Amino acid sequence: MDKFIIDGGRRLFGSVKTQSAKNSVLPLFAASVLTDKQVTICETPAIADAFCMAQILRELGAEVRFEDGNVVIDSSNAHSHIISSALTRELRSSVFMLGSLLTRFRRAVIAYPGGCDIGLRPIDLHLNALKRLGVDIVERDGYIYCECEKLKGAEIAIDFPSVGATENIMLAGVKAEGRTVLQGAAKEPEIVDLQNFLNGMGAKIKGAGTDVIEIEGVGSLGGVTYTPIKDRIEAGSFLIACAICGGEVEVEGVSGENLGMLLHKLRENGCKIHTKNDKIRLSSYGRLKCNRRIETMPFPGFPTDLQAQITALNTVCEGGALIVENLFETRFKYVPELQKMGADIEVRGRTAFVRGVKGLHGASVTAGDLRGGAALVIAALAAEGVSEVFDLTHIDRGYSDLEGKLRSLGAQIERVHM
Repeated sequence: MDKFIIDGGRRLFGSVKTQSAKNSVLPLFAASVLTDKQVTICETPAIADAFCMAQILRELGAEVRFEDGNVVIDSSNAHSHIISSALTRELRSSVFMLGSLLTRFRRAVIAYPGGCDIGLRPIDLHLNALKRLGVDIVERDGYIYCECEKLKGAEIAIDFPSVGATENIMLAGVKAEGRTVLQGAAKEPEIVDLQNFLNGMGAKIKGAGTDVIEIEGVGSLGGVTYTPIKDRIEAGSFLIACAICGGEVEVEGVSGENLGMLLHKLRENGCKIHTKNDKIRLSSYGRLKCNRRIETMPFPGFPTDLQAQITALNTVCEGGALIVENLFETRFKYVPELQKMGADIEVRGRTAFVRGVKGLHGASVTAGDLRGGAALVIAALAAEGVSEVFDLTHIDRGYSDLEGKLRSLGAQIERVHM
C-alpha cells in the first residue's frame, strides 16, 4: 500500500495538461466489444480503472495492448459473456458491459458492480431499459443473468438522467433491430463522446448532449481510432487545488463550458478566471469567501464528482457554506478525515454545513473513495505542516501521476511505497 507525504502551505504556479476523461474512456472500452475489428483508444490515462477494464476484456477473450499511451483492442476472438465477480465488484463501470455483451452474444452474466463506497447506486434504470429492448433478466444470488433472442428498438423513458443507464442503452441499441428513442437522457459531455466514438464505428446515433437520443440500429460496426475528451473532473480538481493554496494555474484541455457551474462557484469564492478555447486560467490571492450553497445535480449542474474537493476548499474560506449532495447518499464519508485536519463540518444526512476556519493543520488521513481522496490531497496541500494520505488505491483509480503533476506546479508531495 502506498501513501502520499505532503508538506503543505505552498502556492501553486504553472500549467498542467489534463488526461483523457476516466468517465469517457471506460465506456469506450466496453464499446470495443461491439465489433470484431481493431479499436484504438488514444491517450488512455494510466489509471487503475482502465487497467481493470482491460482485464475484463481479456477475460472475455479480447486482446488488449497498451502501446505508447494508447490502447489497442481486438475483440475478434471474444467468446465469453460472463464477467468474473472479482472484477465487477472492483469496478462500477463494469455495468456498461451489459449492453455490449447483449449486443455481441445475446447473453450476459455479471455480478452486481462495485467501485467506491459512496452509496447504493441501484442499477434498476439500466435493467428496466434493457427489458424494453427485449431482454429477459433474472437476478439471483448477487448476479444478473440477461438473455434475449434479439434486441429490438423501443421507445424508452428514464425517470432520472443517469449517465450509466444512458450509455448502456446506447450500447444495447446501436445494433438493435429498428429505432430506439431514449427520453430523459443524461447530457454529460462523456455521453457526446460515446456517441462520436460509436458513430466513428458506423453507428447512427444523434441527440447526445440533449435529453432525447435517437438510435437507428445498424447491421455491423467497424474499427475506429479515437481520442477521448479530456477529464473535466481532473481539471476541476487542479483548479480547486490552486484556489485553496493560492497562486495562478492554467489547466489545458478542457473547455470552460464543460465546467461552467464549477467556474461560477469559484468566481463566487473570489477567484479570477479566464477561459480561452480549451484553456482555463485561475488566480487566487488572499482568503476566499465561502459559497453560500452548493447542490450537486446532473450536468450542467454542479458535478457530484467535484463535491468533496470544493467542500475541502470551503473549509478555509471566510463564512459558512451549505453543501447538498443529491446523487449519492453516503458521499460525505471523507468528512471525518477533513476534521482531523481541523475542518469544522457538520453532516446531517445528505447535507453538510461548513464553517470556514483560518487554516488547516497536517494530519494522517485515509482515502476511502476516489473523489474523497482527492479532497484530502487538496486539503493537505493547503494545510500547515506535514500530512500523510493513506490508501492511494482509490485515488489511483481516476488520477494518473497526480503527485507528478502537482509537483510541477510547486507542491511538495511524495509517494512512498510501504
